[in-house]
Amino acid sequence: MNVIVNGRHLEITPALKSYSEEKIGKFEKYLSNITEAVVTLSVEKYRHKAEVLLKVNGVLIQAEGVTGEVYSAIDEVVEKLEKQVKKYKEKAHSYRKGEKKPAGEPPAAGTEEKGRIIKHKKFDMKPMSSEEAVHQMELLDKDFFVFANEITGHINVVYRRTDGNYGLIEPTK
Repeated sequence: MNVIVNGRHLEITPALKSYSEEKIGKFEKYLSNITEAVVTLSVEKYRHKAEVLLKVNGVLIQAEGVTGEVYSAIDEVVEKLEKQVKKYKEKAHSYRKGEKKPAGEPPAAGTEEKGRIIKHKKFDMKPMSSEEAVHQMELLDKDFFVFANEITGHINVVYRRTDGNYGLIEPTK
């Protein structure tokens, strides 16, 4: 597994890098197919933030932790990742033999601030079922997910409703 440690408004010391690599490296024994882990550590005033993105067979597992100290932020994000990795493994093993395993990419979405696009992302969209899209959305801990429907080939959106259920938006032509 390739572990990349980045710092925003924070200098990455060798001790901080090795601590991050050690904590994230333990996920290899749970998921042998992790290709890359991107750790981003940042500081804003007295808030230390740790964000981790694990790439597993085309599936992205993401978590973040915010505390008053950078090492505890890393510990917090590792705890959150443990829960998400367990959820991922349970879902992967719950599929019956012969059915597809979940796979996907995160949504392509720009966030707006004061009416202008401040972030632009591009992602490869692998065709998937709506159930796989919901699973990917849960792994990314997001409220919506944009995906290519494997049956129609159209771009669809699944989203989390306030009642705890999910919604699906399909285009009509």
